[in-house]
Amino acid sequence: MATLDTPLTSGAENWRVLVQRAGRKPGEPIYLTRHILGLALAVISPILLPLLYHHYIGPLSFTTRFVAALLIALIGSLVLYFTYRSSAQNEP
Repeated sequence: MATLDTPLTSGAENWRVLVQRAGRKPGEPIYLTRHILGLALAVISPILLPLLYHHYIGPLSFTTRFVAALLIALIGSLVLYFTYRSSAQNEP
């Protein structure tokens, strides 16, 4: 591992040293794996759930699928906001 006195030889090593030295920038939120998984679920659910219902349970009109997708997206965004806002806030 390079120190501050030794020259850096590769870009990857340079990046590691900078990250260890600087950490997060002020104002940069913390993104955890659960944040990314929750976001992926919130993006995929409005598309996938109406399609799965249409395929396995019964036919849905385009309007019904569209309204269901909007409602699922709205609910998912509210859940993400209230669930992760405290852990994504800046640290003092």
